[in-house]
Amino acid sequence: MITGLDHIVVLTSDIAAAGAAYETLFARTPSWRYRGGGADRTLFTLDNTTLELVAPHGDDDAAQRVRSALATQGEGLASLCFRTSDIARTHRRLDRLTLKPEPVTEVESRDETSGAVLSWKRTRAATDATRGVRMFFLEREQERPLSVRTTTAPITAMDHVVVSTADPERAAALYGARLGLDMALDRSHPEWGRLMFFRCGDLVVEVTHRPGKSETDAPDRLRGICWRVADIDATRARLIAAGVDVSEVRTGRKPGTRVMTVRNGTCGVPTLLVQPSQGKPD
Repeated sequence: MITGLDHIVVLTSDIAAAGAAYETLFARTPSWRYRGGGADRTLFTLDNTTLELVAPHGDDDAAQRVRSALATQGEGLASLCFRTSDIARTHRRLDRLTLKPEPVTEVESRDETSGAVLSWKRTRAATDATRGVRMFFLEREQERPLSVRTTTAPITAMDHVVVSTADPERAAALYGARLGLDMALDRSHPEWGRLMFFRCGDLVVEVTHRPGKSETDAPDRLRGICWRVADIDATRARLIAAGVDVSEVRTGRKPGTRVMTVRNGTCGVPTLLVQPSQGKPD
């Protein structure tokens, strides 16, 4: 049903500032800009997925919903959008799985710079059925243009997106049995809790459960993103020169990996960079 993670949505109150911040982080230009659905949108398309920045625009109901979401949760991760090759079949399956999908709609956008047009079909599952994480599903025939690299040591791709849960068994059932993602890892540790890795195309949806959390009815939450780099020392030097606050490079949990934390310039999204072992995806 799912072929990959098409994009993630990050809410922001200032689309220009957010776009500039991510252009610095990624060392890539935006791949697409458009206005629609009560919002200004700036997209960065990397090797395996897209980050979409969304800020409210106008005063219609759609814009007010974006403002309401910002007022409730602040800037940061807002939703996941999975890609599928057959939206009609996906909609039927979501319905059978009691994920209560909305009717399929057709969407079109025109890039404000090039004038090029992209179109797709999408549906959205009910948030109460996906344990509090907003999930969309889309089918599109055209590929988005890649974001152009502006300098050396850019971000190359997403490594994983993190979802925190208070009920790991139900989360495992959602991402594994119901959405059909392949569980690549299920590991527990007394200090940092339980980790489950679900393969989604060329990246991972990481579901985490911290020890001592007993409120199993609490909603799941999108917690952060890890991006891949080819040379973490060169990327760190580039970001420091650009005024970005980053940590020292340290050894990752997976043998052979090296990681560092980005402390600002991410619109409130907890962000980690990883240099995979031997040049392979983490």
